Amino acid sequence: MELSAQLPPMPKAENLVEFNVSSATRNRHFVDTASISVGEDKIVRYTVVIEAAGGARNVAFEGLRCATGERRLYAYGQPDGTWSKARNAQWEGIKFRSLLSYHKALYEDYFCPTASRQGRREAVRKLRQAGR
Repeated sequence: MELSAQLPPMPKAENLVEFNVSSATRNRHFVDTASISVGEDKIVRYTVVIEAAGGARNVAFEGLRCATGERRLYAYGQPDGTWSKARNAQWEGIKFRSLLSYHKALYEDYFCPTASRQGRREAVRKLRQAGR
């Protein structure tokens, strides 16, 4: 059974760690390490920040269910620093065939399977290790 997700504080620059998605995208992707949690339900929850090549910035609080290869959006970050809960936020499959899927990168390279079993510290360690 899924636990309810608590919205974290908005990300701070010093907690953002960049991760690689693929050379097919010019966007920059970051995870707020302070927001990462692994619940008793084994869902990895985190805040992701995406900076588009043109300067746009998107912030989202999401979850990855490693056991089933699914993702879920909980909330969007607003320009005023508040969260807007996602409407009709359902679990959906990760697009494993897409080179542009940052969910695929997080699933395969950072959060699953070790972080979902070993917890938050392992997820942060893997992100920081890759971000060097």
